[in-house]
Amino acid sequence: MYHYSWFWLIPGVEHGAPLEQVHHSLEAAGAGGLVSHGELASFHAVPAAWFAVLICAVLAFAARSGLATARGKGGTEQYVPAANLGPRNAFEMIIEGLLDFMETALHSRKAAVKFLPLVGSIFVYILISNFMGLVPGFLPPTASVSNNMAIALAVFVVFNWSGIKEHGLFGYLKTLGGPVPFMAPFIFVVETLSLFIRPLTLSLRLAINMFADHLLLGVFSDLVPYLVPGALVGLGSFVAFVQAFVFMLLTVVYIALATSHDH
Repeated sequence: MYHYSWFWLIPGVEHGAPLEQVHHSLEAAGAGGLVSHGELASFHAVPAAWFAVLICAVLAFAARSGLATARGKGGTEQYVPAANLGPRNAFEMIIEGLLDFMETALHSRKAAVKFLPLVGSIFVYILISNFMGLVPGFLPPTASVSNNMAIALAVFVVFNWSGIKEHGLFGYLKTLGGPVPFMAPFIFVVETLSLFIRPLTLSLRLAINMFADHLLLGVFSDLVPYLVPGALVGLGSFVAFVQAFVFMLLTVVYIALATSHDH
């Protein structure tokens, strides 16, 4: 079951049938290499990604509902946490943790609040997507490079645009040259290459780790169906959290580097 996706029941989704047609068309045009068979096999990532977004939306609505209920009590009672660890409490812990971490990295509470919607959404979406891979019948959309690249490109646009707004276009380009004038041309080339490589490294790191984690769980579940898979689910949960945290961490670091004046 760990090699099966329920989304393959959707007509045309199994093994990326629509993309197969595109692939054959590209082959006929002599450009078949533009679509890899790996991405064809992971076409399930499209409906899986939308399913992860739906889960995020449902949890956010539940948290918002819980917050509205608490505010309705008025007085000091509205600040008392709920008795159980529901969506409201979970999101409050996530938001407070992210805000504290981002404030430390960005050296500004205002900047932390400004970028929280992006960083928080990325963290929660990737976390839920990663955990989907631990459920039999679901494959993690984050095991697809295309899915991750879409997020990474959004991060790329945001941190570069933030850097340009903070320093101005020429000021931002100047920061890429480093503090030593005679080394500026060399450093500028290296830093520029680094900027454009970041989306690729973000995407590949997440995809490879989640693919390997899911593959390991699937193989051992087939070979030893008792006890061992339970331990691997625990390991998989740890990996799912760590990979979501690392993606979020690098997003904040890239924003901090782009907007910092300590160059």
